[in-house]
Amino acid sequence: MATSDRVQGACLCRALRFSLALPTKWVAHCHCTMCQRAHGAAFVTWAGFATEALQLADGAEPMLQWHRSSPEAERGFCKQCGSSLFFRSENWPGEVHVARANLEGELDRMPQAHVFYDTHVPWFEVNDGLPRKP
Repeated sequence: MATSDRVQGACLCRALRFSLALPTKWVAHCHCTMCQRAHGAAFVTWAGFATEALQLADGAEPMLQWHRSSPEAERGFCKQCGSSLFFRSENWPGEVHVARANLEGELDRMPQAHVFYDTHVPWFEVNDGLPRKP
């Protein structure tokens, strides 16, 4: 479990560093087709935080690019290396979702569920016992 009140994160090239105030709101594995395509993976593990919990490091703001991936949502990535980092949506006002793999160290909770499981890929078998939600 987390040992401080903040968790650090960064993109692949480390030009975009950030921190987030704990606690998380939730942690889940997302199997939606948009996450699959945006990350080139079977699913993405996200951690949800209050929007105001996110603090970019000094000099990181110019490296952050937002892409409108649907009419109600945006995905944030590093302009330099292309790392997918953040997600925000009108469907979850007041929240920022952060790709768990870009966070350093422990969080205050482990993944709790698989979401959008109705669109999971057939070539990866999930057998961790977590709830699977459509």
